[in-house]
Amino acid sequence: MELSQQRVPGCPKRMVYGPCGGVRQDGSCEMVAAPCVFDALRTFPQDVFAETDAAAAGRPSQAPDGWRVPTILTDLSVPPADAATLQATARVLAGRCDALLVGDHQDRIDFPPSTLARLIAEAGAVPWVTLACRDRNRISLEQELRALALDRLATVLCVTGDGRAYDVRPDVTQAFDLDGTRLAALAASLGLPVAVAETPTARPVALRPARLVHKQRAGARVGALNHVPTGAQLLEFLASARAAGLRMPVIASVVVFTDQRSADVLAALPGLEIALERRETVLTAADPVEAGIAAAVDESALLLGMPGVAGVNLSGLASSEGVQAAAEIQAEIGRRIRATQGAQQ
Repeated sequence: MELSQQRVPGCPKRMVYGPCGGVRQDGSCEMVAAPCVFDALRTFPQDVFAETDAAAAGRPSQAPDGWRVPTILTDLSVPPADAATLQATARVLAGRCDALLVGDHQDRIDFPPSTLARLIAEAGAVPWVTLACRDRNRISLEQELRALALDRLATVLCVTGDGRAYDVRPDVTQAFDLDGTRLAALAASLGLPVAVAETPTARPVALRPARLVHKQRAGARVGALNHVPTGAQLLEFLASARAAGLRMPVIASVVVFTDQRSADVLAALPGLEIALERRETVLTAADPVEAGIAAAVDESALLLGMPGVAGVNLSGLASSEGVQAAAEIQAEIGRRIRATQGAQQ
């Protein structure tokens, strides 16, 4: 039995369980010059978001022995298809962070997620890999999931995926056979530990908590939340999600930046807003690197103290000074978070 396949008319990503995380602040679609069809509807069609549970995916996701939600999940930002740099960076982070998250970007060609998982694991780190529906039809998604299920090395973050910009590989079509929720159901049916993403501040904001709950019903074990500017906003989102039936833990995003470029890269992402006070505090400090590290550690402590927040995701470029410098900053943040957590126990 599968989740509903009825798509919402007019969605360029052919989504059933929308809206995606790329809805602009004015409610427009990231793919076409038109309003997001989910934002315009304001409510989900009843037959699209009918009650489902993990049984609809065949069986709930099953974690490998010893699997747990990482307290410190760190973005692995490295050049694409560069195995040596990837593994060297993973080794820097492995001792300071619980797991490494590798993305699936619209503007570059990287190794397949199953290959990335093996490379990260070989370097002594715990892999989380992103699997997006943008560039893979359903058959290729199933192939990749089966490869991941064979190795059982990684948690798979199932996402619909951002749309490719008009000037990035215009000769290549975009698939979107599935969306993130249906991909999560498929991954869960193969026994993989499944993570799903949600953007609490993206429009339509009122629909986001229920959307995360439906991903839980599809078989997800943990939710990874994109950055929320204030703790109060995150608490409000979590309260709404729990009221809608959320039981799985979440990982909250902590933006990491230490210079103008690393801050600007984050600010350019849809649905991501850095509090102006924090941005100014870091960028105008006598030592912006130390200020950026301290700000990330402080925000992590705040988020980890919230009910339902099991971990933090150190997210972003961290530094414009290169991969090594960025990894060292992320590792130092991880070290300080661990030290703080250890002192509290």
